[in-house]
Amino acid sequence: MDIQFPNLHINIDNLPKTFNLFGVDIAFYGCIIAFGMLAGIVIACYMAKITGQDYNQYIDFAIYAILFSVIGARLYYVAFSWDYYGKHPAEIINIRQGGLAIYGGVIGAVITCLIYTHLKKISFYKVTDTAIYGLILGQIIGRWGNFFNREAFGGVTSDSNPLAMRIYFGEQYHVSQVPDVVREGMETWKGKSLTEIGYIQVQPTFLYESLWNLALLILMLVFRKKKKFDGEIMLWYLIGYGIGRAIIEGMRTDQLLMPVTGWPVSQVLSIIVAVIALVWVVTKRAIIAKK
Repeated sequence: MDIQFPNLHINIDNLPKTFNLFGVDIAFYGCIIAFGMLAGIVIACYMAKITGQDYNQYIDFAIYAILFSVIGARLYYVAFSWDYYGKHPAEIINIRQGGLAIYGGVIGAVITCLIYTHLKKISFYKVTDTAIYGLILGQIIGRWGNFFNREAFGGVTSDSNPLAMRIYFGEQYHVSQVPDVVREGMETWKGKSLTEIGYIQVQPTFLYESLWNLALLILMLVFRKKKKFDGEIMLWYLIGYGIGRAIIEGMRTDQLLMPVTGWPVSQVLSIIVAVIALVWVVTKRAIIAKK
């Protein structure tokens, strides 16, 4: 088999990374990201419609936001992987093998939203409160692209973990692709070489993040009528996503690290963003309550 969730009794055979269409190999990663974007547009337009806004504006905005989000996600990833890309500049534009950082995409989308709302003379905060549903749904779906690529997983986990994931070596995943920390953990645990073991058993952090975001989306939908000011739903997202990402990022083996300090950049950024957003919400609500 290719992938197994032993405690869930799920066995997946022959899980390819690509499929062939008219002689061209198409990556499942790209298809899932594209589907996530489409689903994000649909839910954003739906939220616009039920809140009395012109959903056509969100279709227009999505065209620009998707383009600059992808650019932002790639630039963010490249910037914090410069040791490699500085030596291989031709690879900077090659996104077929992955290499997109969510925070870079969020930054690109926010900048695009600032410019778009300014030019259209509409409320930035109202737009973010609506578009944020599309962003988080896109993240929920998009994380499954990592599943097909066998990436964005955490360290070695025990048999007692109900969501433990085994990735077997074969045509789609090779021993040489295993991060050193996972290699050492597996070989210490099993007392054998990876070749003899035949698989790695790891934390499926892509799944953790997808489930966390799903729970966050549900909470955002349930409590959306409780917001006190435009922009608050966006801040709820930043708080919830920031907390979840800070925890989950600490488990991952493919962290982008800050220069000098060596701290995981997404973990540090998540904590900063969550704290700022929380202070913003508390302060704004306190001001409103006094009026």
